[in-house]
Amino acid sequence: MNLKDLYQEIILDHGKNPRNLGKFENFNKDAKGHNPLCGDKVHIFLKLDENKKVVDISFEGEGCAISMASASIMTDLMKGKSETEAKEIISKFLDMIKEKDDINSDLLKSDEKIKLMSLGGVKNYPMRVKCATLSWHALSTALDDFQKEVTTE
Repeated sequence: MNLKDLYQEIILDHGKNPRNLGKFENFNKDAKGHNPLCGDKVHIFLKLDENKKVVDISFEGEGCAISMASASIMTDLMKGKSETEAKEIISKFLDMIKEKDDINSDLLKSDEKIKLMSLGGVKNYPMRVKCATLSWHALSTALDDFQKEVTTE
């Protein structure tokens, strides 16, 4: 299996079988995201403990396979990370999606980097970049305690 096929398989798997889908009880941070151009919507639910570590994270939403896969991958990767680590990973991911060929972070294991890099191909399709980054912007907003909806416009 070549890398492109692996990336497609990861996106299809997470798109069809999203992880961490659904609202959980006792979240203490949340944020919504909306892409009016294609209709993608996401609502991130986050629970940080007293040490600002991600104890739980999930999402509700509807949208294309890229949008749902990205939210699924993101929620899987963020569990157990500190707020600072989560913000660094968000920044590195957004850099990769917009301009870089890979993601370089000591906070991620090899298989986690591969999952994130599976979304990197969207940089060739500017309208799809918004689909892939919507949940990440919503998570960033939740971490920063902004009480607004993020849009891609």
